[in-house]
Amino acid sequence: MGKQAYTAAEIAGRIGLGLRGDGAVRIEGVASLGTAQPHQLSFLANPRFKAQLQESRAGVVILQPEEAESFSGTALLATDPYVAYARAAALFEVREATAPGIHPTAVVDPAAEVDPGAHVGPHSVIGPRTVIGPGAVIGPGCVVGEDCEIGPETELVARVTLVRRVRMGARCVVHPGAVIGADGFGLAMEKGQWIKVPQLGGVRIGDDCEIGANTTIDRGAIDDTVLEDNVRLDNLIQIAHNVHVGAHTAMAGCVGVAGSTRIGRYCMLAGQVGVAGHLDICDKVTVMAKSMVSHSITEPGEYASGIPAMPARDWRRNAVRIRQLDTLARRVAANEKGKE
Repeated sequence: MGKQAYTAAEIAGRIGLGLRGDGAVRIEGVASLGTAQPHQLSFLANPRFKAQLQESRAGVVILQPEEAESFSGTALLATDPYVAYARAAALFEVREATAPGIHPTAVVDPAAEVDPGAHVGPHSVIGPRTVIGPGAVIGPGCVVGEDCEIGPETELVARVTLVRRVRMGARCVVHPGAVIGADGFGLAMEKGQWIKVPQLGGVRIGDDCEIGANTTIDRGAIDDTVLEDNVRLDNLIQIAHNVHVGAHTAMAGCVGVAGSTRIGRYCMLAGQVGVAGHLDICDKVTVMAKSMVSHSITEPGEYASGIPAMPARDWRRNAVRIRQLDTLARRVAANEKGKE
């Protein structure tokens, strides 16, 4: 399959952008401002890289209209250059077509239903009573257990495991190594011994979701674990049983969410955020990297915790002072009481 190529005018028309400059410039790919060549498209979204604009050799640059006024090259005009770049870059993403059908090495249970328009790749296993929808792609080495449902045009890239009772909507993407529908961590203590609590729920995932490599989503203990539409999860994330994640929420790598927590819509959790169990986080909350959420959040906004890295000797000095905080607080309280 050959390279995709478009003129600047064609790109502008396809993604609905204004054009300033030579619309006949031919573009064959994308690159950053600092490395782009005359046959490539780039963008400027972060003011920190503005100095690179005049030096860039890019054939076309996506810019905000006010930035384009001082740019001598060909520009595509966008109020949000990063979003526009995402749409433009998609024009150059060439993927191998997957033919409908079941590979000879795949194992499909007789009680499963695979749509004739779906693709089941080599060495994949489809369990009983599972339904694979039209246009779905089950990549090589995937295991889809019993009582699952894969919606239209959803793709399990490779080595994805859906253990049982997982229902996925349309146009989802699940990356290699992800495990969805494994047992939640349910235990009860009896006479000094752990007793396993059966995990009888499932996992429900809406449309247009993306789940990163080696991310795990446990099935519910009683009710289902739920991801609403357009949830985006990065790699190495843990979603525990009975968690409910609202639509359009995104989580970066190594986030951990404990059981039975509800996260609202349009939330963003940065890398290594930890969320305790049985909490509620309202809509439109952003939690900064490495923060620990130990209480419910009821007001939209940005939240942070943790201590940034510093020289070790400064940290040791501060750690000593942290240990002295309780004594200091008691002295202040006693002093204030004496003034009453």
